Amino acid sequence: MPRYEYSCRSCGTTFELNRPMAESDAPATCPDGHQDTVKLLSTVAVGGTASAPAAPSGGGGGGCCGGGCCG
Repeated sequence: MPRYEYSCRSCGTTFELNRPMAESDAPATCPDGHQDTVKLLSTVAVGGTASAPAAPSGGGGGGCCGGGCCG
C-alpha cells in the first residue's frame, strides 16, 4: 500500500499515512487532531536498473555536442 506524506497547516507537523491510491486525496487528520492538512509531493526511489537513452548517431542531429555547435 502506498505511503503518502501530509503537512498540518495548523501546527506544522509532517506525518505519513499508508492508504490506497484511490484515497490519496481524501482528507487526513494530523496526529494532534487538526483537520487542516495538505498532501505533500514527494520523490520516490525505486530499485532496479535503467539505461540511458542511446545517443543519436550520425552527428547531424542538434544539441551542442551532436550538432557541431561546439567549437
